[in-house]
Amino acid sequence: MYPFIRGRRTRASQSIRDMVREHEVRPSDLIAPMFVMEGRTAKQLISSMPGYFRYSPDLLIKEARTLFDKGIRSVLLFGMVPENKKDNKGTEAVNPNGLLPQTVKKLKDAIPELHVMTDVALDPFSSYGHDGIVEDGKIINDKTTEVLAQMSVVHAKAGADMVAPSDMMDGRIYQIRQALEENGFHDTGIMAYSAKYASVFYGPFRDALDSAPGFGDKKTYQMDPANVQEAIREAQLDEDEGADIVMVKPGLPYLDVVRAVKETVEVPVAVYNVSGEYSMVKAAGKEGWLDEQAVMMESLLACKRAGADLIASYFAPEAVDLLQ
Repeated sequence: MYPFIRGRRTRASQSIRDMVREHEVRPSDLIAPMFVMEGRTAKQLISSMPGYFRYSPDLLIKEARTLFDKGIRSVLLFGMVPENKKDNKGTEAVNPNGLLPQTVKKLKDAIPELHVMTDVALDPFSSYGHDGIVEDGKIINDKTTEVLAQMSVVHAKAGADMVAPSDMMDGRIYQIRQALEENGFHDTGIMAYSAKYASVFYGPFRDALDSAPGFGDKKTYQMDPANVQEAIREAQLDEDEGADIVMVKPGLPYLDVVRAVKETVEVPVAVYNVSGEYSMVKAAGKEGWLDEQAVMMESLLACKRAGADLIASYFAPEAVDLLQ
C-alpha cells in the first residue's frame, strides 16, 4: 500500500524500465511478406501500400538477403499472376514451373538458411478472385482442398520450408498434411490461417495481387468479425489436423482473439498485421498526425503482448532497422 508500494519506482529510468520489461519484439519474431511478379530487374510500387513493392525474382532475392542479414529469419511469398494465366481450376497454382515454385527454388539456392513460407490459396490464380473453385456462384469446398493439397506438394518440391494455407476451406489442413506425408515431405511445415476474418482491412493487399473477388464477398468461408469461440474451434481443428503454427488475421483489431487462441492451443501462434493496418499508419504518418515509427513499434509490441509468438507484418523491413 502507498507509500510503501510505489509503481513509479520501476519506471524511474530507462535502465529500470528495460530491466522489468515483460515483452519485446525481436527481428526473429517477424515474418516479412513479399510479393513476386514475373520479369527481371523489375520493381513496382504498390500505390495503396506506400513504401512496399512487387519484385521480380532476382530483385526479391536481393531484398530477402538484406532482411536475412538484419535478423529476419522468414519470408512469406505471394505471387502476382497475369490475367491470361488465371482460370477456375487452379491450373497455374499447381504448375511446378510457375512463378511461385520457381522463385522458391532460386531463393533457397541463394539463401539456404532463410525459412521460406508460401501462400497457398487460389484467389491470385482465380478468374473469379475467390479462394476456391466456383460452381453456380458457390465456392466448392472439397474440390478446392484437393487443388490446395496439390499446390502444397508443388511448393514443397520446390523447397518451401512451410506452406501457409490462407483460404479457410474446411478440412484443408488435414488434406495438405496427408498429401505432404504421402509424398515424403515429412518436414515441410504448415502455418494455418486458422482464424481469418472477413475483414475490410485487406483492401491494399488485394490491390497488390489484383485478387479482389469478382462477385459477392468471402463471407461464406472467412469468419464473422463478431465471433471468438469460432476462432478457438477453428484453431483447435487445425492443430488436430496437423498445423505446426496457427494464425489469427487481421492483427490489431483482433488481439483478443490472439489471446484466446494462445490460451487454448499448444502450437505457436502467429498474427498477421495486415495491409490495411500498415497503410493507415503510413497515411497518418505522412500527414503528420502520428509518429509513424513509434506507432509501428507500439503496434508490433501489442501483438507480442497479446500472445503472438510470430508476427507477419509489412512493417518488418522498417521495424528491423529500428530494432538494430
